[in-house]
Order: sequence, then structure tokens, then C-alpha cells
Amino acid sequence: MKRNGWLHIVFLSLAAWLATGLGGCAAPPVTASGAPLPFAEAVVQASDALVVQTQTQPLFLDRIGGRRSVVLDPMLDAASGQQTIATLQLQDRVIERMGTKYDAIEVLPFDSENLGKARYLLTGTMTRVAPSQPQGPLRIDLALTELKSGTVVAHASSLVRDEGLDHTPLPYDRDTPVPTRDPLVEGYVRTTAAAAGQRADPAYLARLSAAPTITAATAHYNAGRYPEALAQYSAAAATSDGEQLRVLNGIYLSSAKLGRTAEAEQAFGKIVAYGIANRQLGVKFLFNPNTTVFWSDGRISGPYPMWLHQIAKASTDAGICMDIIGHTSHTGPVAYNEALSLQRAAYIRQRLVNDSTALGPRTTTSGKGFRENIIGSGTDDAVDALDRRVEFKIEACG
Repeated sequence: MKRNGWLHIVFLSLAAWLATGLGGCAAPPVTASGAPLPFAEAVVQASDALVVQTQTQPLFLDRIGGRRSVVLDPMLDAASGQQTIATLQLQDRVIERMGTKYDAIEVLPFDSENLGKARYLLTGTMTRVAPSQPQGPLRIDLALTELKSGTVVAHASSLVRDEGLDHTPLPYDRDTPVPTRDPLVEGYVRTTAAAAGQRADPAYLARLSAAPTITAATAHYNAGRYPEALAQYSAAAATSDGEQLRVLNGIYLSSAKLGRTAEAEQAFGKIVAYGIANRQLGVKFLFNPNTTVFWSDGRISGPYPMWLHQIAKASTDAGICMDIIGHTSHTGPVAYNEALSLQRAAYIRQRLVNDSTALGPRTTTSGKGFRENIIGSGTDDAVDALDRRVEFKIEACG
């Protein structure tokens, strides 16, 4: 019932765009409607709709003139915050459409220099319309934000059939122990969903300067270039905007791949501290099918004792109370999964209490089964690994 499968792919980060645009007023949003389209047609519909909105604003041309420079912050799955094979395909298709059809578009790589001189930022997400329907339609959202003003100047959506799309996470998101749907990723998703004329999420924009370095680091990691990835993640961490979960995860993952055990453990401790500070910590533990025994492959479960030790230590030092919540993927009967998720949460709690007896009276357990799935595919592989997580809900004691 609970098995594991991983896949490798390389992540691309280029950017492109803008034909014409905004003046003194904002264009109305173009929302997804009608029947879901094949993927290629849905991308064309959303991309062209975004351009059409900008063409309704003649004052923009008068004020700016010339070609439009745009950078693209890598597109995400909105529910999980992950980069997947499907979101990579989406951004590639959007770049291709906008870069070849519209002469006024200037394609710029997503790096610090271009972020500083580009006028616009393009973001995009894919979202399951009905999370309870794993094979149901998806919605593509694209948003264009004017960097100087922080205003979303165009937004467009389209519905796409989930036919032949691969939702396997890219290596970084596949490997990361803690889901990266943190406040900054949530800000990205809110920005992409915003209607034209609305402000982009301020927390997301405030930390944008570190994004190109993080993007480069993630590209290195996805390509298996771990020394380069660690150097870039460390560089991002040294900046004022570098205190981000995806940076901490990146340092942990790259250090672990390089066999730097002490550095990896230190990095995981910082991940746990970040989660406690933000009152949001979920960890991906994989178990053998139908059991409370960790996954037998040591390449996967080998770090788990260290993870548990760091969680116990940080929780004890912080003096917090927490509810340990087990989750399962969408496979098998409801009642069975409810019981199994509770048993696994109880097992995690016992491991923590064995490490720190102080956590005994400060921890409780809950089991959600698959009622709070993030992915909901029931594939029991890398696609829905986030559904087989254990969450630590930070609560006030007393």
C-alpha cells in the first residue's frame, strides 16, 4: 500500500515576455471557462489571453515603447508548491509560445542582473480543480507583475485535461524531507491567482532578490551537480533574503548528497527550528506497506533517526506542545487508513519520547487517513509522497 518510486529530470529557468501592456487602469482578468482543453491548446489559450489583455492598454505603449523584457520565476503546482515534470513542461510551452509569436517580447534568463533590469515578472501555476478527483481537470493560471509598482497587470487562466501529464516532482522536491509550501511559496501562488490591478503578495516580492540564486542552486541539484548546488544555496543563505525553507532544505540535501553528515544534521536542525518558528512543520516519512515500520531501503529511511532526534531536541528546547498528525495516501478503505495513520503518528511520538521524556506530557496524536491529502492521486509513489507525511502541529501548552 505504501511504496516508493523516484524519477529524475532537469529543471529549466528562462523567461520571456510582453507585447504591450498597462496604462492607467487595469484590464479585467481572463478566467478559465468552457470545457477543459488538451494541454497544448490550453497553454496557447492562457498565453494569448495574457497578451490580449496588455494590448487593450494603449497608454502603456505611449509610456514605455520598445520591446518588453520579462523574467519567469519557475512555475509550480499550486497545491503542493512543487516543481513537477508537468509544471516544467508548462513553463517551457509558455516561453515558446510567447517568445515565437510576439515580436515585442524580449526573453531574458532568470538571473540577478536581468531581474534588476526587467520590467515584468511572469509566474504560473497548475491547480487541480477538484482535489477529490485525481484525474480531473487542472487549471492553468498565468500572471504578469510589473516589478517597479508590484502590481499584477494581467492574469489569465485556462482549463486543461489531465491526459498524459506527469506530476512526478523534480529531484529537489522529490528528495526534500520537509514540504516547501511555506509563506513565500504561498505568496507566489496568491500572486499568480491575483486579478489584474491587484497588488502582488508583498512578502513574496520582498524576498524575490534571492530567487535567481535559489533557482540556479535548484537547477544544479536537479542535474546532480551537488557541489555547485551547495555553493549556491549557501550564497543565498548569506543574503538578507535567504532565510527561506527552500534554502535550508537545499543546504541539507546537497550536504547529504556530498556525504557531509555533520553539516547535513546541522542544516536539518535549522529546518526544524524554522518550522517551529512558523508553527508549520511536516516531514515525509515512508513506511513499509501496512505497517509502522520505516521503509526498508536505507537510502530512503537511513536519515530518519537523525530527523527524529533533531525534532525531539528542537521541540524540547523550545518548550512547545504539539499534536503529531499522521496522513496516508488515497489507497484502500477509509477506516483502515484512519487507523493506520493514527498508528504511525503514535509510533513517531514514541520515538520522540524515547529521545526526550519531557515530550511525553506535551505531545498528542491524531490520524487523518487521506482526508487531508495534498495530491490525492493514490499512486503510492513519488507523485503523492506528500500525502504520506507526518505533521507536527505546534500548540500552546497549558
